[in-house]
Amino acid sequence: MDNALTVFSRLDWNALLDILLVTAVIYILLMLIRGTRAVPVLRGVAVLVLIILVLTSTSLFNLPAFSWLIDKSLPALLVAIPVIFQPELRRALEQLGLAGRYFRFFRKAETNPAVKAFTEASLRLSQRRHGALVVFEQGTGLQEYIDTGIVLNAKPSPELFLTIFNKTTELHDGAVIIQDDKITAASCVMPLSTSSLSDRQMGLRHRAALGISEVSDAVAVIVSEETGQVSIAHNGRILRRQDISRLDTILNAFLQNGSRDKT
Repeated sequence: MDNALTVFSRLDWNALLDILLVTAVIYILLMLIRGTRAVPVLRGVAVLVLIILVLTSTSLFNLPAFSWLIDKSLPALLVAIPVIFQPELRRALEQLGLAGRYFRFFRKAETNPAVKAFTEASLRLSQRRHGALVVFEQGTGLQEYIDTGIVLNAKPSPELFLTIFNKTTELHDGAVIIQDDKITAASCVMPLSTSSLSDRQMGLRHRAALGISEVSDAVAVIVSEETGQVSIAHNGRILRRQDISRLDTILNAFLQNGSRDKT
């Protein structure tokens, strides 16, 4: 008890600020990797480090060869960590680069015309069981994926979305990319996520939507060909079974919170 009181008595504003900063950094890192593939990997690394500390730091074991191996392997492990966590580190740096968007509290809400057009089309797509994947670009540029598709640069309309995703057209496979409120390209190839999908009803479109949300801050919307249900992928997560009647509100909220500063 006396030791605890002694420690607290030594705390000043500098020490409190130091503790708060360290806590904030750890919290932000945990939020960035929450729900991603990095979580089980991080758990494995923690268990491995704990085992190594137990074997090398206690007097119960005398393991000179093992200690030598750990000492020689540590530099290689430090180099391997950025490689293992490359997607998460890339996304964290991108989010830091877009940090200015969080300071725009008084910005007037705007309605994206592409959102309105796709919301109107999504109901009919769902009823007809026509699968669709629409990706809304935000701060991270998607030009490398636009180049894989057919460039349209068209004004969005429900009829155009219905035509693109009609099963009889050549453009229905792949994703439509929305850039600057325009349908920039169709039939675009998205990176496929390697994360496990628990629901077997989630197919290739869901994996592609999840993949683009893992490597960028884009918002991807999927209409399931099997069930007609609408899902949204963002920040490496999928939100299932969205209400189509509220889809425009939900999408505009995503895009309003994550819109980039173009200045």
